[in-house]
Amino acid sequence: MKLSDVQKRLQAPFPAHLVSWKPQAFNKERTRALLLAYVDARAVQDRLDAICPDGWSFELEVISGAPHPAVKGRLTVLGVTREDIGEAGEGEYATLKAAASDALKRCAVQFGIGRYLYDLPKQWVDWNDQRREPAVTPELPEWARPDHERSPGGAHLVQAMEQLKYELPEDLELQREVYKHLKAALGSLHAAPAGGHGRAA
Repeated sequence: MKLSDVQKRLQAPFPAHLVSWKPQAFNKERTRALLLAYVDARAVQDRLDAICPDGWSFELEVISGAPHPAVKGRLTVLGVTREDIGEAGEGEYATLKAAASDALKRCAVQFGIGRYLYDLPKQWVDWNDQRREPAVTPELPEWARPDHERSPGGAHLVQAMEQLKYELPEDLELQREVYKHLKAALGSLHAAPAGGHGRAA
């Protein structure tokens, strides 16, 4: 397996529930925030594990003398290596662990993982400064969602299937009945037009 064989799978959008938002800037009153979308390092690791579980590695080198914790990360995927610097934030976020996560995500972007998030339009939203979160979480555009979330009801079906793992009846005949209905539902999803933005992610 070569990197070119898995490039599209690496670059695919993440499920919407794995995408979080962080403020890049505030207005003077801190009632509005400019948000950036991101995925955490665990989502990146899960993506790599799912696509090439034995074909990737990540190495770190601590950078001494930096004002905040900083590391140089080296991510190798199927024999190809990319490097980048990771830096920690300030205050409670100023840890080597935060710098390592940043380095992994930055290296992963060079392989296309999560790169589409940089193409999202920046948006100002109402900000709850007391709770340190947006008053309303922004919606991802269609083109920034995986295929199954672009179809009507797709996201709900995926969530329902996740829940079903824990609720499947023990009776084998009932399991077959559930499977039959799920298969029919998935078939109707594939038949529906996947109205997207028409833009490559």
